[in-house]
Amino acid sequence: MASTLIVNARLVNEGREFDGDLRFVDGRIDQVGGGLSAREGETVVDAAGRRLLPGMIDDQVHFREPGMEYKADLASESAAAVAGGLTSFMDMPNTKPPTLDAAALEDKYRRAAGRARANYAFYMGTSNDNLDAIRAIDPRATPGLKVFMGASTGNMLVDDPVILDAVFREAPTPIITHCEDTPMIDAAFAEYQARYGEDIPVACHPDIRSREACIKSTRLALELARRHDSRLHVLHISTADELALFERGPLVRADGSRKRITAETCVHFTRFAREDYARLGNLIKCNPAIKDAHDREAIIQALADDVLDVLATDHAPHTLEEKAKPYAAAPSGLPLVQFALNAALELVHEGRLSTAQVVQKFAHAPAQLFDVADRGFLREGYAADLVLVDDTPYTVRREDVLSKCGWSPFEGTTFRSRIAATWVNGALAWDGTALVGAPMGQRLQFDR
Repeated sequence: MASTLIVNARLVNEGREFDGDLRFVDGRIDQVGGGLSAREGETVVDAAGRRLLPGMIDDQVHFREPGMEYKADLASESAAAVAGGLTSFMDMPNTKPPTLDAAALEDKYRRAAGRARANYAFYMGTSNDNLDAIRAIDPRATPGLKVFMGASTGNMLVDDPVILDAVFREAPTPIITHCEDTPMIDAAFAEYQARYGEDIPVACHPDIRSREACIKSTRLALELARRHDSRLHVLHISTADELALFERGPLVRADGSRKRITAETCVHFTRFAREDYARLGNLIKCNPAIKDAHDREAIIQALADDVLDVLATDHAPHTLEEKAKPYAAAPSGLPLVQFALNAALELVHEGRLSTAQVVQKFAHAPAQLFDVADRGFLREGYAADLVLVDDTPYTVRREDVLSKCGWSPFEGTTFRSRIAATWVNGALAWDGTALVGAPMGQRLQFDR
């Protein structure tokens, strides 16, 4: 059996940072402790005091396959993910065709097998006419049921109140929601189009996709979840106003019970604000919109205060040609997985979060919330999904971007930490400068 010993590490796990060693054998963590001695024939890695984290679990990505492989696919985006220390991902259902039944779901798993460098899972989607497929889904086949309660592509906007009520009443998995009120957005867009014609400034995006549209839709999701005692996870919180709607406290309480309603934000909401539209334009156009500096500050504080439970990316790549179109025609979304952990660790360097808090939001919490089996922690017996972090400066260059779209909103940014190594299921996947070996991602399993 292949055996690797990492010595002289600063391990970060379950709220603690401590000096120690970690051994993994045949893809599983075998020992966590101090003073471990190398075995004959074992690979030894000297961490030299660098931080060793569990691999990050990104519960919100759009890897675009099937249907939009010209801008991203499971192979290219999972490569970018492991280069960024993200060892597991959960992919969204708004592909072409959308993931609205068990057959489409299993097609995605077949596509990922042998091609994904990170571990993978795929969400089931909802529409106004797939309630029977939702009732029939195996809860161990998907992390959750995605409900677009705001604008979406194709047949995935659920705006029938009877169907919405039935989904919240009958979903056999956690429900995850994109919350923006479409009629409010459409009305605002019409107003700005009447004012500017086809030349709407991108700086108007947070006013068109307004905080009021977010709040109204989030309130509706919470009302439905409370009515039916649903497990609800609200994605990509972008406003300070929504934070008051959520419970403060740890995801898993001291008595072992869990919050029924949880919320997350995304790395771009912690790094960008309205003033950045002048510099980056459509490159940071996303839904929901990046809003004001005070929203960014409140979101960071809410992560520290356990109001927001999860940190994710909402990685959603588009080509530069698409982003160069006028505001109304330019698609929303930005590529983030390769530099998301670097960006999150800037909050540590700034004194806003501890490394343990970043690990909680980006690794432990997704595993707990979605019942992921044997991942997300540095625990003996768990999968050896690991990230070694080196606190030396790293400047993002376009030529280093591994996402198929070929660009990053962080180009030119100097981060104070870099990803020195990533292991997926005990196999080195990223050596700090290049991808290593064949894809070793496995299908995520859910303990339900």
